Amino acid sequence: MPRPTAAIRLRRLGVDQGDILPLCTVSTYRLVPLPMMEALVSLRADDRSPVGRDRIRLLEAVAREGSITAGAKAVGLTYKAAWDALDAMANLFGQPLLEKRTGGRAGGGASLTPAGFKVLQAFHRLEGEMTRVMRAIEPELAGSGISPVNLISGYLMKTSARNALRGTIVTMTQDALTSEIGVEVAKGQIIYSIVTNESVRSLGLVIGREATMLIKAPFVAFAVGEAPPKISARNIVAGTVLRCETSPVTAEVVLDIGDDKTLAATITTRSAETLGLQPGRPAFALFEAAHVIVAID
Repeated sequence: MPRPTAAIRLRRLGVDQGDILPLCTVSTYRLVPLPMMEALVSLRADDRSPVGRDRIRLLEAVAREGSITAGAKAVGLTYKAAWDALDAMANLFGQPLLEKRTGGRAGGGASLTPAGFKVLQAFHRLEGEMTRVMRAIEPELAGSGISPVNLISGYLMKTSARNALRGTIVTMTQDALTSEIGVEVAKGQIIYSIVTNESVRSLGLVIGREATMLIKAPFVAFAVGEAPPKISARNIVAGTVLRCETSPVTAEVVLDIGDDKTLAATITTRSAETLGLQPGRPAFALFEAAHVIVAID
């Protein structure tokens, strides 16, 4: 079977404390949490669902409560969602992590298999070791403007989108089905995205959290001038043309939007010539919120 791969996410303790989950609750194994920073690990193989701390927490709860029903309730999942998560873990690791019992006076139950116990141990050891490593290199990054969080995301993020702009969530507006998320990617430059409320919950999107906004270059249009155009596009990002590379049919225009951030667009060469998109010219990048994808580490 394919070997699981690990994705690593970092966060500082004291931020979003409601999301900080307890470490292994099996009495024979315990990690003492270190202060300031921790590494959050998720494991996956091929295109299978990843196993992260939420699912490890479920596995711990089932072991602690003695049944899948009680374990699911303890972590706020439905019985079906718990089964799906446990199946995903079994698929990833290639063997059962729980021994299930049916019938009896108590109506059946579940307990960890030896493999399940080893998975909990290994997972928390991996998180602990990654936390230790990232804290060790943090002083070496002092003064560089690079945090361990940005270091890891820079190494691991792969996307086909031409534009991947990292920033901090500064606004959230919610209605019955969707939410508008505003991420400040440079000083005074906020990019908006429309996502479902389910995505807000599953990604853990809250004000103050870092996120990356993904925008494909063909979705970006341009306007020129000193004043923002009156247009229905939700995103109107001001900047200065940094470069314009043309071919007989298409042109790639790169806009400097401040703080060493750029936004690229693919438009027709004719449009670039008509607008006079030459280096140094003020311009505005225009695109819809529905064309922006929100990604987290």
